[in-house]
Amino acid sequence: MNKHSEYKMVATTMHGLEEVLSVELTSLGARDVKILNRAVEFFGDLGFMYKANLNLRTAIRILKPIYKFESFTQEDFYRKVSDFNWTKYLNVDNTFCVNIAGFSPIFTHSKYTALLTKDAIVDYFRLKFKKRPNIDLDYPDVKIYIHLFQNEFTISLDSSGSSLHKRGYKVSSVEAPINEVLAAGLILLSDWNRLNNFYDPMCGSSTFLIEAAMIAKNIPPNIFRKRFGFESWTDFDQDLWMKIKDVSLDKEIDFLGEITGSDILRKCLRSSRSNINNALMRDDISVFVNDFFDSNSINSHVIFNPPYGERLLIGTNDFYKKIGDVLKHKYQGCTVWIITSDLENVKYIGLKPSKKIKVYNGKLECRFLRYDIYSGSKKVKSKSD
Repeated sequence: MNKHSEYKMVATTMHGLEEVLSVELTSLGARDVKILNRAVEFFGDLGFMYKANLNLRTAIRILKPIYKFESFTQEDFYRKVSDFNWTKYLNVDNTFCVNIAGFSPIFTHSKYTALLTKDAIVDYFRLKFKKRPNIDLDYPDVKIYIHLFQNEFTISLDSSGSSLHKRGYKVSSVEAPINEVLAAGLILLSDWNRLNNFYDPMCGSSTFLIEAAMIAKNIPPNIFRKRFGFESWTDFDQDLWMKIKDVSLDKEIDFLGEITGSDILRKCLRSSRSNINNALMRDDISVFVNDFFDSNSINSHVIFNPPYGERLLIGTNDFYKKIGDVLKHKYQGCTVWIITSDLENVKYIGLKPSKKIKVYNGKLECRFLRYDIYSGSKKVKSKSD
């Protein structure tokens, strides 16, 4: 296939970030963008696939569908997989693995589906070359994804390799860190204008801060990754890949605001500084020790992920009530966004959110809540405008 030929791809994402991802893809130059469930379908060429992996902030992986068929028995499924021309994508010296998603009435267990697929691919090579590629579940050359929907099967290649949330800058972490893809998605959902200061008062390992800095400076989020899946493919174009990286890096811009974070725990700040240094953001982000409940007045766009469960040092109700009190008195004039999975107790903040967005942090159902903290009442503000 010509490297300028366009084909369909699918970018997977987290629940609640589909619209953000579709906007990213459109801005990047994708064609025929279509929102799916936890995924976005689009068309692009080989260079665009490279560009998407490097530049998309809210994608988890980029899949390239290569074979779609119907099957109504396990025997027919095996035959169709083993008849496919796998030499276009694999050779006997490659390693590979198979991942399964979805449901089909002819298979009751995903592990068996993966095993049958593996057997069909191995048998194809053994019959043709008297040799076979090996399985590597950890670092395969080629990751194969099979999506099952009733009796329809779609086989795709994973061009990303490991999940795109693994940016490559995080060398230290704290308890319950937020996913990098989710952090970037929440920042984009928050409509930050990339001009105002940005502040995270419970910064943990600084995921929000680093993602915000890369957004503000238009730095490709995956520039620090050591490897992508497509680099092991038989059609990998090293020169095109280097050109894509150079062009993407040339689009970096200046940010004149401040990006700051704080945390009450010094071990969190040690983790933060390690990650910030590794992301080459030492001059762009500053972090300091501070108890949120002793905050000075703030003038920033604010996003944070409060601790929960055993990390709370006070009762949950009191914790959220104290957050509300601090916001009312120290964050006047700010737009504040909070992500929380404590859907019952967050109401004790005592402020009415102007937006509620349903998202998931792993398997935890969460709400991303916007609070507009006015100086005085809304009424007073509107009269003075």
